[in-house]
Amino acid sequence: MKTVRDLLKPPHVTGRVEAIIVRSDPRQPAHRVDATQALAGVGLADDRLGQRGEAELSTRQVTLIQHEHLPVIAALAGVPSVDPVALRRNLVVSGINLVALKNARVRIGDAVLDIVGPCQPCSRMEEAVAPGGYAAMRGHGGMTARVAVAGTIRVGDTVRALPD
Repeated sequence: MKTVRDLLKPPHVTGRVEAIIVRSDPRQPAHRVDATQALAGVGLADDRLGQRGEAELSTRQVTLIQHEHLPVIAALAGVPSVDPVALRRNLVVSGINLVALKNARVRIGDAVLDIVGPCQPCSRMEEAVAPGGYAAMRGHGGMTARVAVAGTIRVGDTVRALPD
């Protein structure tokens, strides 16, 4: 019989990068890019942490959100749709369960990320999504990650959990 630990190991499935979203400053508008460099121990080169170029000990070097959760967030917030750019998560991925990857290592394009834990929404989601956006994102805010191995990440790249 499998143990809970066995059941929580990364699944043998792959996902896909649907969008890459960056911003130059915490208060600046986010925007999409087709590709970016993941910098080991820093973050994404086109994002605010990568532009500083300093090692960042934060667990939020890169943020990821599940593409399949966007309609759920919209439904819970009572809006027709949610623009992932407004949510300010760096990578929008589909086809792989991000929550199941907590504490796992994943290859995305040429880069390797360590998935750390949940990415909780902030109060800015009330403006970005709609009143109630914060509550709608609870449990659907995605995951945070650290960049373990530098490399290029492009829209359309495969997201694959790596074995222990």
